[in-house]
Amino acid sequence: MNYVNFIEKRRKAVGGFFAAASHRDCVFDTFYGTDYHSHLGTRRAGIVTYGREEGFDRSIHNIEHASFRSKFEGEVAHMSGHLGIGCISDYEPQPLLVRSHHGTYAISTVGKINNVSALTDFLFQNGNSHFLEMSGGEVNATELAAALINQRSSLVEGIRYAQTKIDGSLSLLVMTPNGIYGARDRYGRTPLVIGHRDDGGYCMALESFSFYNLEYERVRELGPGEIVYMTPDGWETVASPFEEMKICTFLWIYYGFPASGYEGHDVETVRYECGRRLAMRDKERGSDLADYAAGIPDSGIAHAIGYANEYGIPYQRPFVKYTPTWARSFMPTIQSRRNLIARMKLIPVHQLIDGKRMVLIDDSIVRGTQLRATTEYLYENGAKEVHVRPACPPIMYGCKYLNFSRSRSESELIARRVIENREGNLFPPSEILEEYADPDSDRYKDMVEDIRKEQNFTSLHYHRLDDMLDSIGIDPCRLCTYCWNGKE
Repeated sequence: MNYVNFIEKRRKAVGGFFAAASHRDCVFDTFYGTDYHSHLGTRRAGIVTYGREEGFDRSIHNIEHASFRSKFEGEVAHMSGHLGIGCISDYEPQPLLVRSHHGTYAISTVGKINNVSALTDFLFQNGNSHFLEMSGGEVNATELAAALINQRSSLVEGIRYAQTKIDGSLSLLVMTPNGIYGARDRYGRTPLVIGHRDDGGYCMALESFSFYNLEYERVRELGPGEIVYMTPDGWETVASPFEEMKICTFLWIYYGFPASGYEGHDVETVRYECGRRLAMRDKERGSDLADYAAGIPDSGIAHAIGYANEYGIPYQRPFVKYTPTWARSFMPTIQSRRNLIARMKLIPVHQLIDGKRMVLIDDSIVRGTQLRATTEYLYENGAKEVHVRPACPPIMYGCKYLNFSRSRSESELIARRVIENREGNLFPPSEILEEYADPDSDRYKDMVEDIRKEQNFTSLHYHRLDDMLDSIGIDPCRLCTYCWNGKE
């Protein structure tokens, strides 16, 4: 990511959560396990614990201007319980405490609900009297999920019912006084993994790395749509997984943490392989391309190391992220402030820029709003050539399954803007869009060249979809590639 888009793209988070069940106090585990999901959301966070004597205890904070840890570390010192769930959310406040015919339970969700209006109307017609509106006038998606669950006579039936009614995706945690239910999305678009401690206790998390330093060992990932019930003594599957999977490919390419792995394939290894394959394509073109390769922090680093090692050029850092006071990302709504903060966060190393030819490996180009400014900034600091190699294909469609992107329109995507300019239509026939997604077609090559000119890159070559999928090493039928080729 370039120094501005690094901030911009951090808004496209899916959220994350963590759950712990232990015979001893588990607040510490819940706190730090949740904190390890901070890269997945920047706006809201919460923790709920349950103890036999204390009952439920909940804390929710806005984390737009401070880290999760600084907001919660004072409060968790006074919380206790042998059950706990915590979440990092990019949008709605959660976890929620719900009282229904199931009793009182806490619920946290990860996903995206596209049919909110239809579901709220349906629930109004079936006895739900009201929903609390959030500040933007929208219904809290987690509250909506709870209302769907409450339509059935048991929590397991209700969770399964919610999975089938929601258009989009839904993974969730539901904590009762006796244990914690965990459910992976119907198509497994986000992961959910179980961990175990030798001295007793279990956990569930979206990111597997989040419990390693808490002395849990990985047990296994849930399958698509699988529902498990976890207590301090163990776990059991209470609803079997479905066969079909469509896990989000961007977990490996961009927003998954480097130390995590999904479906047996580590993020760092996949990113390295993506970079290696990008270099293999460049070597086939047969040019003496650059003095070094660089990865835009943070997700571009492993891609760039793979590229440099395969191409046989050094890996360098022309930008260094200033972490002491900019350890987390915050995205103001005002563009001028956004640009300023982005400039302040990544610091240039002038001796590695002046007179140099560089290959910049970024995880993706989404809007491209500030990429031209980034390139001009490098040129102003003496860069001779700037070659850009995104680690994924051109993004052609806004994600409709996760909160990875909240773009108001596909016209915000740079690839679609270029297509609109070329075709005179933002939504040309599907067969034309398929041509633009085909890296061997003339339309694709013309589109990439137009993007290169607009962004003022010396050269631009995207990762091919087939190379990217080969880099991951999973059956392509089990990967979601909708944002690149529109195929569900």
